[in-house]
Amino acid sequence: MRHTVLIATFLSGLSLATAGAAQDSGPADEQVIRSHGVAIFDELQLPADFTHLPYVNPDAPKGGEMSQSIPNSMGFDNYNPYTFRGRAAALSTIMLESILTGTADEVGAAYCLLCDSIEYPESRDWVIFNLRPDVTFSDGSPMTAGDVLFSYEQLRDKGLSSFRSVIGQQVARAEVLDDHRIRFTFTPDYPRRDLIQSVGSLPIFSRADFEANERDLEQTMQTPFVGSGPYVFDRADPNRNVRYRRNPDYWGADLPINRGRHNFDTLRYEYFSDYDAAFEAFKAGEYTFRQEVSSIIWASRYDFPSLSNGWVKQETLPNGNVASGQAWVLNLRRPQFQDARVRQAIGLMFNFEWSNDALFYGLYNRVDSFWENSDLEATGTPSEAELALLTPLAADLPDGILTDEVATAPGSGERQTDRRNLRQASALLDEAGWVTGSDGLRRNANGDVLRLEILNDSQTFDRVINPFVENLRALGIDATNSRVDNAEYENRSRSFEFDMISDHLGQPEIPGAGLQQVFGSANVGDVFNAAGLANPAIDALITQVEAAETNDDLTTRVHALDRALRSLHFWVPQWYNANYLVAYYDQFGRPETLPPYALGEMDFWWYDAEKGEALRAAGALRR
Repeated sequence: MRHTVLIATFLSGLSLATAGAAQDSGPADEQVIRSHGVAIFDELQLPADFTHLPYVNPDAPKGGEMSQSIPNSMGFDNYNPYTFRGRAAALSTIMLESILTGTADEVGAAYCLLCDSIEYPESRDWVIFNLRPDVTFSDGSPMTAGDVLFSYEQLRDKGLSSFRSVIGQQVARAEVLDDHRIRFTFTPDYPRRDLIQSVGSLPIFSRADFEANERDLEQTMQTPFVGSGPYVFDRADPNRNVRYRRNPDYWGADLPINRGRHNFDTLRYEYFSDYDAAFEAFKAGEYTFRQEVSSIIWASRYDFPSLSNGWVKQETLPNGNVASGQAWVLNLRRPQFQDARVRQAIGLMFNFEWSNDALFYGLYNRVDSFWENSDLEATGTPSEAELALLTPLAADLPDGILTDEVATAPGSGERQTDRRNLRQASALLDEAGWVTGSDGLRRNANGDVLRLEILNDSQTFDRVINPFVENLRALGIDATNSRVDNAEYENRSRSFEFDMISDHLGQPEIPGAGLQQVFGSANVGDVFNAAGLANPAIDALITQVEAAETNDDLTTRVHALDRALRSLHFWVPQWYNANYLVAYYDQFGRPETLPPYALGEMDFWWYDAEKGEALRAAGALRR
């Protein structure tokens, strides 16, 4: 999504069942598990005495700078991404750490970072975090259990509304046991699978920093947070760039979980008003690393001198993550989009095959699923296990949910306007009561014209949207590509003043409470639920997914949820590439084999001083 928020990180669900854990006596003589981490379903891959993550270079040198760009941006005006007021600077949370942290080569695993161990009973009814006594914030003050409790209460009471509703349901009580121990007791009957990681992944604020700076989490902030992490704020030129520097006194530099990571002395983001300006700045050496998302630029414009003379490297690197689920999303709050036949007709008019051939140089695959590029994608007709979940809910889902093949993005022919899809879409609109008038436009029984405004803030997206609009108009829909500036786009998307916007709806490998934010009825008024989806069958399936206790159960339940979501046709799936397309000035080192779930350029890549000096001597870089 376009909103610089980390809620998905808090709620993505990391782990539960533990490996190599010793048992001990806990409160009230309950048998508890004590461990260095937790993992959902499978055992932890790393033992308690691991020396470093398996995919890093433990001897990576420290130094240099990693710089990237933020294109199509109107800049930033504050440093608080936990509110929708204002625009937070990039990496505004980089100085904040959590009690537990995940890794880039395991799904559903979390290891102690701010804690040295955790304790919890087999029932998962509560968890105790035993915090490291040597953790300090960047101002030198110690972090205590009081800071953890304060952070939880701030997010529960003043965090984003969708987050408050979820965390408020999960935790019955949080209590400080001593300066370095805190216990969370979970709400009775709430599914236990994600709760330890949900509270363990909360960002930890400094209470003293909040009080000294009179911070209000619901308001914008002109002063960056004080945190315990490896980087601190350095300086910013508002609306142009922001820079962070590695904290030489970082308390956790020697932890095994951190060895070979956080290698750059500085991290910098440059802001640009449009995508072309950002690309030209990269060519000129104003920043050094670029992850390309424009197929036309990747295929036709990487022919500049810095590339041909070897200063810049262009690479295609594997990406094992679930696809981003990039799609146009229809606003179901609008009455003209309440009918699924109208939504399906709109989706039939986007010709991906023609776009991929004529516009994308064949670089992309079509998105079909909210779990595209994973085993969680629903396929074919429902299995018996899926039918057991879907049958009681069928009344709230479209006809055919129990018998038909799963809904997939329609295939199209070589011409921009596919005649077969046009005929099918026309029949759907006729059936829905939107008939063609003498002027060629679709109207309902009240004489209202069927209009569709595609809100767009990217000039580079015009070449994709305009043919889609032409196809929609051929169907009789009064469609427009409404390109606005970043500020208007953000204001209108936040206030739901749109017919259709582009969004990212892909979900994690182990989905949990975050599903409620994106698809749940309780959050129909929240910006994360862009479609305004409110369906009792979807709510019930989300609850089933949250409660899954085995990998097989999770897979079946996600298949059913994916099938149900796709049957509603509230999105027009776009495209994805199963690789990272990157270009960078040849002054970086990286592990030969990357982990499956992260590119890691700001995490475990490093600066090669000899190469960097050679580039500067040759005049390749401006900074």
